[in-house]
Amino acid sequence: MFKYTGKISLFQFILILSIFVISAIIGSCSTIKNSKSAAYKIEGFAQGTSFQITYYAESAIIRSNSINHIFSELDSSLSIYKPYSLINQFNNSENGILMDEHLFKVVQRSQKIWKESAGVFDISILPIVEAWGFGAKRHSNNPTDAEIARAISCSGSDKLRIEGKRLVKTQPCLQIDVNGIAQGYSVDVIAYFLESKGIKNYLIEIGGEIRVKGRKQPGNQIMRIGIEQPAEKGNDESFIQKVIELHAGAITTSGNYRKFVQNGSKRLSHLMDPKTGRPIDNEMISVTVRSRNAMSADGYDNVLIGMGIEKAFAFLKKHKKLDAYFIYRDEDGVVRDTASVGFFR
Repeated sequence: MFKYTGKISLFQFILILSIFVISAIIGSCSTIKNSKSAAYKIEGFAQGTSFQITYYAESAIIRSNSINHIFSELDSSLSIYKPYSLINQFNNSENGILMDEHLFKVVQRSQKIWKESAGVFDISILPIVEAWGFGAKRHSNNPTDAEIARAISCSGSDKLRIEGKRLVKTQPCLQIDVNGIAQGYSVDVIAYFLESKGIKNYLIEIGGEIRVKGRKQPGNQIMRIGIEQPAEKGNDESFIQKVIELHAGAITTSGNYRKFVQNGSKRLSHLMDPKTGRPIDNEMISVTVRSRNAMSADGYDNVLIGMGIEKAFAFLKKHKKLDAYFIYRDEDGVVRDTASVGFFR
């Protein structure tokens, strides 16, 4: 989950491209060539974070202005930080709006994950997020019980319906935030764009959300990704905990230890429990999910971190296309890690 927030992501360090991926690729649109192929790189800043796109081809098929156009289109649909966006039009409406393709796909998948997770993942929690100061209007005041109750009353994906291409709400105060899935979707949109141009080998990273296909060229080298161990304290340096090889698919991370508000001696995570209207408080530190596409990985990493370790493993047994790597604290407060069987395969 490096979330589509419209501001600089605070968990971006969780997933980093290993030196095996980026050591020889530098510059805004640089190339590495031999007689047959080259590695082309486009990088910049979008959706409040940095992005890197590396693709391998015989010529520079993709230009940065095409990528910027895609980001602009996505922002106009999904960003709560753009006053003119479709999602804000929905949030400000009484009954709903007509969706474009992007909003339709993201809401449709979000509703599916909401049902599968029994409400652990819920895009209708914007009132709760804003009550705790993690929305577009930032503040550090903790909400009262009455304010939390009001926010919960204006939440709930059971009050949200898709009718054809219309997104309908049954309560005017209901508002949505696709923060927990839209950046993964953005990665997929760019992946499909590259593939439509005949590109078969690429690596895309937006704010730590990654999707890979094929191998590095020249050399036919497997893409490698490093996963960092979170620091014990917020300002301590992290270190690479694991390195995995990724032939194809996506990997995303959700973490609850860098973006928080301080409440006395306790840190309150930005990740919210839709049922209680309060920050998630369990043993999880971070969850890294591996899936076929980035939108699924991005949505389900939120589910797993919200469930806690025991329920998360039970959920994975029912969802065979997902694998996950967990960093958590045991009953004694010791940081430990574990993973599903297929994560490092």
